[in-house]
Amino acid sequence: MFRFFENLVDPYVDYEETDAPPRKLWPFLGDYAVPFRRIFILTAFMSVVVAAIEIGLIYYMGRIVDLLDNDPARMWADHGAELIAVAVFVLVLRPILQGFDVALLNNTILPNFGTLIRWRAHRHVLRQSVGWFENDFAGRIANRIMQTPPAAGEVVFQAFDAMSYALAYMIGAAILLSTSDWRLLLPLLLWFVLYAALVKWTVTRIGPASKAASDARSMVTGRVVDAYTNIHSVKMFAHHDLEVGFAKEAIETSRRTFQKEMRIFTIMDVVLVTLNGLLIVGVVGWAMALWMAGEASVGVVAAAAALTLRLNSMTAWIMWALSSFFRELGVVAEGMETIAQPVTLTDRRDAEPLALTDGRIEIRNLSHHYGRSSGGLNDISLTIRPGERIGLVGRSGAGKSTLVKLLLRFYDPEKGQILIDGQDITKVRQDSLRRQIGMVQQDSSLLHRSVRDNIKYGNPGASDDQMIAASMQAQAHDFILDLSDPEGRRGYDSRVGERGVKLSGGQRQRITLARVILKDAPILLLDEATSALDSEVEAAIQETLYGMMAGKTVIAIAHRLSTIAQLDRIIVMDQGTIVEDGTHDALLAQGGLYADFWNRQSGGFLAMDMEETPA
Repeated sequence: MFRFFENLVDPYVDYEETDAPPRKLWPFLGDYAVPFRRIFILTAFMSVVVAAIEIGLIYYMGRIVDLLDNDPARMWADHGAELIAVAVFVLVLRPILQGFDVALLNNTILPNFGTLIRWRAHRHVLRQSVGWFENDFAGRIANRIMQTPPAAGEVVFQAFDAMSYALAYMIGAAILLSTSDWRLLLPLLLWFVLYAALVKWTVTRIGPASKAASDARSMVTGRVVDAYTNIHSVKMFAHHDLEVGFAKEAIETSRRTFQKEMRIFTIMDVVLVTLNGLLIVGVVGWAMALWMAGEASVGVVAAAAALTLRLNSMTAWIMWALSSFFRELGVVAEGMETIAQPVTLTDRRDAEPLALTDGRIEIRNLSHHYGRSSGGLNDISLTIRPGERIGLVGRSGAGKSTLVKLLLRFYDPEKGQILIDGQDITKVRQDSLRRQIGMVQQDSSLLHRSVRDNIKYGNPGASDDQMIAASMQAQAHDFILDLSDPEGRRGYDSRVGERGVKLSGGQRQRITLARVILKDAPILLLDEATSALDSEVEAAIQETLYGMMAGKTVIAIAHRLSTIAQLDRIIVMDQGTIVEDGTHDALLAQGGLYADFWNRQSGGFLAMDMEETPA
């Protein structure tokens, strides 16, 4: 039975992805709710049915009180069949209908609606550009992805479990009282007006207060995750107290926003108890007055008393449900600040996969300043022939990393073009472009998965034999066999920790090299590929790197000039422009900036004095 309800909606159903999700709250939720429309209609109907049954039971209790006023000897003879039918309904049909209603909520909607939102939101966020992620905290992004789905699920749950049920119940209560005596409606209507005013007062304040509290919680998460992610820096600089204070500031802000939110609930509870007292005295007192005047039966008084006591117990629940509804809406609205942001770096509708034939790279009048007036690249042009290996050198901030990011299309250039085999990379599919490029970065962070998963990330379809061959080529196989983790996994099955923290820098770099070797892409980008290696390992890896370069178009960034001296050409950049271009020997003979770098090296590293602002 559970499986039937759980499978009524597939949270992973195919849908049309959009680069610009709705930015307003209700259209945003409505977009996710499309697969649930029929279920929502059925659930709303069942909420009305359940409320009607509850009202009917109260009505029938009043009828039983009136029946007890008759001759006991005739009771069973006159009403036995009716009583049996009601008993069967209460014992059999009512649980079935109630169970159907609860199963729709608990087994169909709640597990699947949140899953659908989290799945689609994660897919949307992963499509964002690298620059988008660089402008936010990973912890805050993850927090919003995690807290928005359950909040949206709670919104839907309260809408059907409380709000639609309560509305149907109140309408049913009004009908019940009016059939007994229309005058009993007067105190109920007066109470309802005052209750509605209290609801309006509460929800207009709880939404903003909830959003402020949610923002504050996200700030706490962001700061805490930031400290944990950079725990080595925290420990190295002995800044435990600084981080505690930094977190305390956010935690205190969260406490204060939560206090303001809770004040609203306290005021609401006190006023609600007062209003419910007026309801009980007004309806029950009037019913008793009508009975004393001979205008109402004892059953009417009993039904009115049961109804008002039921409303008394329900109103706090309804108010809390409404408050929870709008509080969770505030959480969803806060999550939308991340989830609903449009994807700005997109493929064209007519984009085709990159058709790489030779690996020729042409850079034409390329400029990019990250939206600023300085930094980045200034109108550079460069042609890299198929299979050519070039070195890229320059001070920090010269534009080397910017050029690599544009080549990978992490950003679209503000001016100019990059063409690969004659194809503008902004007009081909991003994934097809990046599949043709192998990249070894200076920051060789790894996924918190096994060594095997990390290496095969370069080529998930590779065999274990191919993986091991790549590891051996990267001088990584021997140390991998000696690895183990706290769960007892060893070798290629051992986990490397978040960003590979369980490994040394050199070990991480060699696993990264193995991953790129396994990918075997025709274009190779090396950004300080040997910076984390000791001299002995670097000497062994150098041969591996030159082997990797064979037949590939290569761009290698290095401060250690000896690592690129044997390349076909060396490009020297300064302040976003290309200032020198030639072989190692030609540039030394030229006596320019490259020769100055070479002469001023200490231990083989490029002198970093007179550094510019990083690109």
